[in-house]
Amino acid sequence: MVVIHGVSVTPRFPLPSSSPRPLNNTGFNGNSSLSFFLKKHHLSRKIFAGKQSAEFDSSSQAIAASDKVLVPDNLDDDPSSFSEEPQRFDLEVQTMEKNEAVTTEEQGSVFDPRKVYNDAKVVKERAAKPRTVPPPGDGKKIYEIDPMLRSYSSHLDYRYGQYRRLREEIDKYEGGLEAFSRGYEKLGFSRSDAGITYREWAPGAKAASLIGDFNNWNSNADIMTRNEFGVWEIFLPNNSDGSPAIPHGSRVKIRMDTPSGIKDSIPAWIKFSVQAPGEIPFNGIYYDPPEEEKYVFKHPQPKRPKSLRIYEAHVGMSSTEPMVNTYANFRDDVLPRIKRLGYNAVQIMAIQEHSYYASFGYHVTNFFAPSSRCGTPEELKSLIDRAHELGLVVLMDIVHSHASKNTLDGLNMFDGTDAHYFHSGPRGYHWMWDSRLFNYGSWEVLRYLLSNARWWLEEYKFDGFRFDGVTSMMYTHHGLSVGFTGNYTEYFGLETDVDAVTYLMLVNDLIHGLYPEAITVGEDVSGMPTFCIPVQDGGVGFDYRLHMAIADKWIEILKKRDEDWQMGDIVYTLTNRRWSEKCISYAESHDQALVGDKTIAFWLMDKDMYDFMAVDRPSTPLIDRGIALHKMIRLITMGLGGEGYLNFMGNEFGHPEWIDFPRGEQRLSDGSVIPGNNFSYDKCRRRFDLGDADYLRYHGLQEFDQAMQHIEEKYGFMTSEHQFISRKDEGDRVIIFERGDLVFVFNFHWTSSYFDYRIGCSKPGKYKIVLDSDDPLFGGFGRLDSKAEYFTYDGSYDGRPCSFMVYTPSRTAVVYALANHD
Repeated sequence: MVVIHGVSVTPRFPLPSSSPRPLNNTGFNGNSSLSFFLKKHHLSRKIFAGKQSAEFDSSSQAIAASDKVLVPDNLDDDPSSFSEEPQRFDLEVQTMEKNEAVTTEEQGSVFDPRKVYNDAKVVKERAAKPRTVPPPGDGKKIYEIDPMLRSYSSHLDYRYGQYRRLREEIDKYEGGLEAFSRGYEKLGFSRSDAGITYREWAPGAKAASLIGDFNNWNSNADIMTRNEFGVWEIFLPNNSDGSPAIPHGSRVKIRMDTPSGIKDSIPAWIKFSVQAPGEIPFNGIYYDPPEEEKYVFKHPQPKRPKSLRIYEAHVGMSSTEPMVNTYANFRDDVLPRIKRLGYNAVQIMAIQEHSYYASFGYHVTNFFAPSSRCGTPEELKSLIDRAHELGLVVLMDIVHSHASKNTLDGLNMFDGTDAHYFHSGPRGYHWMWDSRLFNYGSWEVLRYLLSNARWWLEEYKFDGFRFDGVTSMMYTHHGLSVGFTGNYTEYFGLETDVDAVTYLMLVNDLIHGLYPEAITVGEDVSGMPTFCIPVQDGGVGFDYRLHMAIADKWIEILKKRDEDWQMGDIVYTLTNRRWSEKCISYAESHDQALVGDKTIAFWLMDKDMYDFMAVDRPSTPLIDRGIALHKMIRLITMGLGGEGYLNFMGNEFGHPEWIDFPRGEQRLSDGSVIPGNNFSYDKCRRRFDLGDADYLRYHGLQEFDQAMQHIEEKYGFMTSEHQFISRKDEGDRVIIFERGDLVFVFNFHWTSSYFDYRIGCSKPGKYKIVLDSDDPLFGGFGRLDSKAEYFTYDGSYDGRPCSFMVYTPSRTAVVYALANHD
């Protein structure tokens, strides 16, 4: 024990004579000590308050500079086998002289620093399951797919050249993309048999120390050393009894002396963070539960479905009660509902930790940590495992397009500089989102984001991602105030952020190379050509693009009178997508459900939804119209809009009202006031009970959506190569098309029903109704006989070799199939 300025400090390494600038206690002003423990079986959380101890005004002492040890990325069962190829930066490991080596009675051996990264278990797992990312192709196939791209070959070849250059440099300096994407094994906290190593890339910091409950927040107890690449490091050997120096569940932060002053930050690679009661900033949690408390996955991940039917969900607002729901409740209550409704994928929003709940999870503060509002990491794993048991693919809504501007608990100004993880100046700030923008040309930013994507796939067994805000990433104007017309000059010019596009190519390459069954969906409104073409062929590499124009078109149409709806306009928008590049279609998503906007149901039925949705009460013309069109809009979107379909939870039954997160009154700098909602959760939930109640008209909408999903599951029409639109009749307001072996008939006329209406078809035989929006089960009027049979006539009609006659009532959608299909 050493006494420094009256404070007893037990140094973890011999104290040298030199001392860096002391780190004072100006950054941390909390007064509670937090412990976070996982209880076996029920995985509960407990926060214990206690007074913080220790003063921080003493002079700090430095640890002697450590010897450099090259970190192997390709260890086999022999831990002594090192790679001779140098890393991009040398991650130092604390070492000591022979006579100062750490030994314990339990271990009976000298500490081996190489075990910091590779204990026997990790080595064994890696040897049993070798993974590699295939080498780049020539990137030329895009010109065969779309010869018009040849006119922009200089830009596209440059883009692919940048991608190849990065792959080559990663191979040279990091041992390949597979090793490069395991940054979470090197940076942040890593545990070995001998102790805990903590590393942080913070080149702007002048001094750094690790603080937390484990050392009474004493900034002089655990001083970190810096290498020439700006990586700060400390090794904490086990206690004499063999227990780790930092207990599982305790709070940790890094204190840094930076160009902008002394600051305490949550480690950038933290795996869990929580907000203690009564506090505003989050606290980093050292998360390393005992083996017996770690969740063990029991069920294999499902294969990638051919037709992707996505149920978009937010765990926190998934309760019928005004509360923040939990991973456990979502697992037990919502997942079986999703399965029953016929969806085969669940896309979960707001997983990455975000300090501001009302950001919908898009202002991420801790990229490697699951949101603690909903439970523990182990409970999230059990949710995903249960989804896999049900055969559901689990997609994560991942945010790599921007980050929260928070400095206390986020990445912003992490090392005290403006240009650490982000671009400096205006280029690093998104004025509309009020957030920071990553510098995708930075080597360490690439390591961070690529590792982040892999972390969620590897540790939590997610089956893929929906990448948020990709349009903002790909263009320096971020797609703001820009109307994309489809002219190729809009995509391949100086306003394209090639660094960002190259990153997207790298992350898709990584995901599909290491996890062939994984799915990537990109949120792009621009229509960037090559977006959904494999990277080796010269594309960006996504599996699907979100067809965002469809939802905007429906809102535009719903503002018009029925008489002004144009059948050709509807069909054009639904089918306007690039050949061979798959799309996820949707009539509405979470965007349309937010306060300030309206869902389709609310556009159609407005305030009548409050008084006329009970089946034992008279309806109104507005309700009748709304229920009919709600079903038609969703079916034609699925039928023509793409190769996949998405629905935001609750919208399947026309969830009333909007989403309004709990918030207080906000006073702006100009003196104006934005009223709050008294921090109410009343409109931040999903009233699933409305869709389940058979005495409400919401139930019919839910039944129709369920039938629609099951029809797609049976016939697989979304992924069929056969699609033919035989009629777009502006006078009759009728749309007829074939998709796969099915014939879809939509009558959008508000009053006219048509008897003996002839529809063309490609195959002769006997047809039957397989889905009828007018079925009383779906809240319809039952104007069709579900058992009727329809026989074809020979002879061309509407460009088809056969035809049959039907009755098509007003405002109905009917799907026909050959009777012998089964």
